[in-house]
Amino acid sequence: STANAPEDDAPNRYSRTDRTTYSRYSRDANSSGSSVPSNTLEKRIDELERELAKERQENARLMKMTQDKEELIGKLKEEIDLLNR
Repeated sequence: STANAPEDDAPNRYSRTDRTTYSRYSRDANSSGSSVPSNTLEKRIDELERELAKERQENARLMKMTQDKEELIGKLKEEIDLLNR
């Protein structure tokens, strides 16, 4: 299905530089008065990035499965039409 094509770019939507910029921002904000140690925030960000990568991978897998099933349904409908004729 071509309706799902724009979502195929989802894993690439947030570039590494965006995440790096966010990490830098977090460190800067932390140094300006937060009581949570900077390395704890960085570890949490890294953990969340890994979790996000896994979720994106799972999303891509599910999208592929959905697309494959939609193609199969279309082929089966065509076969049913041929058999009905």
